[in-house]
Amino acid sequence: MPDALPHAGRPLSADPERTVHWIGTGLSVGRSGLGLLCERAGRVLVWGRTRAKAAALLDRLGLTGRAEPHGLDGGDLPDLLAPGHTLVSMLPAAEHAALLRLAISRGAHFACTSYATDELRALAAEAGRSGLVVLAETGLDPGIDHLLAHELVSAARKAVGDSAGPVDLTSYCGGLPAVPNAFRYRFSWAPYGVLSALAQPARYIEEGVVRTSGRPWEATRTLRIGDEDFEAYPNRDSVPFTAQYAIADGWRLRTFIRGTLRSSGWQEAWQPVFRTVETGDPDRIRALARDLAQRYPATGEDRDRVVLAVSLTLAAERGGPGWRGECLLDVTGTAEESAMALCVSLPLAHGVTRVLDGALPAGLRCAAEGPEAALWLDFLRGHGIAAPLREQSV
Repeated sequence: MPDALPHAGRPLSADPERTVHWIGTGLSVGRSGLGLLCERAGRVLVWGRTRAKAAALLDRLGLTGRAEPHGLDGGDLPDLLAPGHTLVSMLPAAEHAALLRLAISRGAHFACTSYATDELRALAAEAGRSGLVVLAETGLDPGIDHLLAHELVSAARKAVGDSAGPVDLTSYCGGLPAVPNAFRYRFSWAPYGVLSALAQPARYIEEGVVRTSGRPWEATRTLRIGDEDFEAYPNRDSVPFTAQYAIADGWRLRTFIRGTLRSSGWQEAWQPVFRTVETGDPDRIRALARDLAQRYPATGEDRDRVVLAVSLTLAAERGGPGWRGECLLDVTGTAEESAMALCVSLPLAHGVTRVLDGALPAGLRCAAEGPEAALWLDFLRGHGIAAPLREQSV
């Protein structure tokens, strides 16, 4: 990564086409991403629950004076959001729809890192009819994983063609403690969000059959990456991404799993957590989330690690050679920025710069694909987020 951001001292401009409202001050907000917007946008307004929280974030990231701190408690976001602006939500996913509605009502573009839910897709269609861009799934997972999957699928189609089978595609991502602790985890986002995600059923393809796991952790298996063992399990609904990743109609899918990666020993360490999640009681889950946040806080001495492993293997038809490709991203946080904040904020911020530059068509965009995906990957590699494609005949 560059040693310093080149925008220090640059005056802010009121150009509405390059004005960004960044909503949220949580653990996934990083200096690299927000700093990029301070460099590339004309004006950046950072919104915390209070102005003091926004100011504290800017101070911690070394961006004081480069963006304006604002508080959502003042109620003036609707008044300051204007046509041509871009609203970026780093709030929990449940807040996105309301913010997107606000953006549409003000003629503003919208961006977030979360999954494009049915509600978000319907609103994005409305936004598109007004010429507005809605950018989603543009963080780490979902986000960088999409870019790598598109790269692998494109390379495989060039190597083998549109007829192949069996085909196995897996994509596992995890935020881990750089030095494993007894809990085998380091919270890099809100603990309640972590537990809520764990409670969602997983749907995936295994042995050519669509399967559903109501308790995803029960489908955990050991995954060897390099010379390390991890634990991996499926999450959410993988199946719709076969279309999003442009899987060829002639490929006979045997395995298609998007999932979560954890440190070895995680499943055993989390048995008490699973018992609470199984109850489905929101009050008990919230209470546990608060307890875990207190028992396992992230400190200034901690270092996190992000590991994202995406692989695609396919056999050619008619007895020809098969193909295997894999991409591995392995980033450890520093004293200046956590690995999670870097890998979430930077691709999001880059996506926002593409909106500012008028490079993305109106409507919903989930990360990027085709030539645009290659541009994003080149950008990320130039900023310390590299997952080189390794391919071979099999």
